[in-house]
Amino acid sequence: MKKILTIVSIALGLMSTPAMSERIKDLASIAGVRSNQLVGYGLVVGLDGSGDQTNQTPFTTQSFNSMMKQFGITIPEGARMQLKNVAAVSLHAELPPFAKPGQEIDVTISSIGNAKSLRGGSLLMAPLKGIDGNTYAIAQGNLIVGGFGAEGADGSKITVNVPSVGRIPNGAVVERSVPDNFSNGKPIVFNLHRSDFTTAKRVAQSINELLGPDVARPMDSTSIMVDAPVNPAHKVNFLSLLENIEVDPGEEAAKVIINSRTGTIVVGQNVRVKPVAVTHGSLTVTVDEAVQVSQPDALADGTTVVLPESNVGIDEEKNPMFKFSPGPTLDDIVRAVNLVGAAPGDLMAILEAMKQAGALQAELIVI
Repeated sequence: MKKILTIVSIALGLMSTPAMSERIKDLASIAGVRSNQLVGYGLVVGLDGSGDQTNQTPFTTQSFNSMMKQFGITIPEGARMQLKNVAAVSLHAELPPFAKPGQEIDVTISSIGNAKSLRGGSLLMAPLKGIDGNTYAIAQGNLIVGGFGAEGADGSKITVNVPSVGRIPNGAVVERSVPDNFSNGKPIVFNLHRSDFTTAKRVAQSINELLGPDVARPMDSTSIMVDAPVNPAHKVNFLSLLENIEVDPGEEAAKVIINSRTGTIVVGQNVRVKPVAVTHGSLTVTVDEAVQVSQPDALADGTTVVLPESNVGIDEEKNPMFKFSPGPTLDDIVRAVNLVGAAPGDLMAILEAMKQAGALQAELIVI
């Protein structure tokens, strides 16, 4: 029985349904109000023999020796340390906008050596630095590791998830604030998450309808400049008002997205086709090899003969040519595809051929 392909339609709304309004805070972000990435290096201790093999990771030993010197302990030169319970790790975190000293942020820890697992380990105090080289947070604490592994004496082993990566919720304390231009008295700029001239125009219009003409001005398809109060307290109240204004965003460009691995096809709302005729059919050839035994009667003179027998069958499925009228809607396309009865792989070829022929008025994206 032929499978009928299900097409998933993604759009803000079908042609028969009105566009849904969205808040400005869901459509855009404020220029300059952003998070910052932090990175660091440190040591995880307390591992149950699953740390770095220091003969292969000399940086672990160097880091350990440097740490011990800070506590007044000198390691004899040339000493071979076997630090099976220590692992060198990299740290990374995201510093939220307006984060102040004393606040806590999450930290992710990843092994950079050959440690088998960070499970049960503790991170020693390590600085988190920004791109400018300044330290913005200090991390320390016990790791939470979602993965684990087990190994048998014969070398067999099993691993669940990734045991060489862990996380410390609220594991870093912010030590320095990132300078911002929020209080510089300049106009506010909203940057749309999806560049669209129609949406930029409608955002500016909605703000001007509430606050008066020329308060907001679209700069391009992404940015809208808005005159704002100079006083920071007034600016907060002003932004609280603006970000809750509802706007009808512009419709997405016509797209057809094909996932070649799973056979999933996503058709956008505004996809149209020019007049085109499509035919779909399949030819199945089956060959069965068998043997037939010819045996003489009991009283007859003769020998048993084995004869090969081949059965060849041809099954040609005939589907009529289907014609798309000019400019059908999404519903028409879905209905037509189901009538043709194309399998996922066949439909991909049909859509690609229609695009090459100039009949598909949409961007075709294969992932």
